Amino acid sequence: MKYLTNFTNYLQTTKNLSPKTLNAYSIDLNQFFKFEKDILQPDICAFISHLHLDLKLKDSSIRRKIITLKIFYEYLINRDLITQSPFAKLKFKFKQEQRLPKTLSIAEVTKILDCFDIDLSTLSSFATQIYVRDSALIDLLISTGIRIGEAAAITIDDIITSEHTILIHGKGRKQRLLYISSPITWNRIKTLMRERRNSNDRHLFVNRYGQPLSINGIENIYKKYVAMARINPKSTPHYLRHTFATNLLANGADLRSVQEILGHSSVATTQIYTEVTTNRKKQVLRKFNYRNKL
Repeated sequence: MKYLTNFTNYLQTTKNLSPKTLNAYSIDLNQFFKFEKDILQPDICAFISHLHLDLKLKDSSIRRKIITLKIFYEYLINRDLITQSPFAKLKFKFKQEQRLPKTLSIAEVTKILDCFDIDLSTLSSFATQIYVRDSALIDLLISTGIRIGEAAAITIDDIITSEHTILIHGKGRKQRLLYISSPITWNRIKTLMRERRNSNDRHLFVNRYGQPLSINGIENIYKKYVAMARINPKSTPHYLRHTFATNLLANGADLRSVQEILGHSSVATTQIYTEVTTNRKKQVLRKFNYRNKL
């Protein structure tokens, strides 16, 4: 479809969007084009109803598709292909569903770390390489709360050894520096760097073939240690990010600093973690506050 090609080219040229974001726009528009026969005079309400009733999509997914379509029709207006957006007189209301982040307990995180407390002399050369990579990867996720996509993108050149910091390439092509405060985590990263110094590929985390680890690859590694630790089998690597943020706030970190560390574009995104810490404080006070029994 020429509209889609021209639109994505326009976004890539003017907005400097990442390939992942461009792909998301393309998926949303392709779905719309398959449903709508007349792109220039669409029945937006019929499409939204189709998403609700037929596809049974969540409000958050539908809201994202509406944003994509609004941007698309603004583009058509700017190109003088239409005179008015089909959204001009439409308003959509959605329920604001706020899901609290799912976290691991400190005991569960400890069990994961305990998986790396082994005698390396008992391992083969290949098993030692896997151990060095996995221990650095999992410990880094625990210590910094970075996204697995951000971990996959780290190169040796991103590591500033003199400062114990790593340059993180976040969403929206935003970069941030993170300090590795745990000596154990830092030593594991340094050990991995020594293993990787003579490699042609500069990525820090690679698979057995020397290629950069994918997001799925990192998820599989996490599942491996979740099984070994015998903790919540439904947990994902993102639980570590939630756990990291929740404990920062619970231990007294300010919201703005946590926002910057996590790489959130808005403090409102970080705000949800305060709900988790508040709930935990309530549980502790209800259970352990001596005043309750007086």
